[in-house]
Amino acid sequence: MFGFLVSKCASNLNHGDNLSIRVRRRLLVCEKLPQRPRSSELGWQRSAARARGPPLRRLAATAGTPSHCKRVAVLVSGTGRSLENLLQQVKSGALERTQIVVVVASRTDCLAVERAAQWQVPTAVVVARAYADSDAFSDAISVVLDSYQVDLVVMAGFMHFYRIPTRYLNRVLNIHPALVPAFCGRGFYGDRVHQAVLDFGAKITGVTVHFADNEYDHGPIVLQRAVPVLDDDTVATLGARVFAEECRLLPEAIDLFCRDALVLDGRRVRIRHRQPV
Repeated sequence: MFGFLVSKCASNLNHGDNLSIRVRRRLLVCEKLPQRPRSSELGWQRSAARARGPPLRRLAATAGTPSHCKRVAVLVSGTGRSLENLLQQVKSGALERTQIVVVVASRTDCLAVERAAQWQVPTAVVVARAYADSDAFSDAISVVLDSYQVDLVVMAGFMHFYRIPTRYLNRVLNIHPALVPAFCGRGFYGDRVHQAVLDFGAKITGVTVHFADNEYDHGPIVLQRAVPVLDDDTVATLGARVFAEECRLLPEAIDLFCRDALVLDGRRVRIRHRQPV
């Protein structure tokens, strides 16, 4: 499996590019390096040969997934608070049909990587800045997702555009800290959303979980929950209440997907039955 991922990552490079591959404990880091002289064009092969740590086939651990569980990947870029919440929900049994099989981070220095390590969840870091464009970056992510045979991809604080291939359409969930289609789109993330809500004078904001497509905050809405805006709210106080609702709504949406309870009808998502987490 390790050789498979190395070769697939290399296939995304242009001629003359080099690939740095490092395996540290349960962390696989895959990134392109600056172009080197022609005599080193095969440097990525030497890097692969020198990579230390367990082979990727041990990280994937596909045999350990119960038959009733969906295999879930979580994409992260920041502190990993949402990831921590999901892992706790899985451990408690609230997400009994969910197994988080890999965390994919866009930075090596994000706290989410450390959280995943504490929970002993396999982690792959696909360094966003190492790729020339979002297509190449997205292809590298898809290689990791394919290698773990995931059923569902969850964007939890993922700060980059992931161009979703056809095989993953309607299998990627995103969470947004507002009521889509308000206060959403490119550039609206994190505290920027809450500041925009306050600046506009909105009385209600909330949380949206939706299927991601290849536009920002655009795909079919799965669940929404309103959060009132108080007269004395600041970005920090409003953000805290919105995040508390995120911690309830995202697991609920994941559970519905893993129970095959979501039915798409155009842009409408119908729920066969509800069992709140």
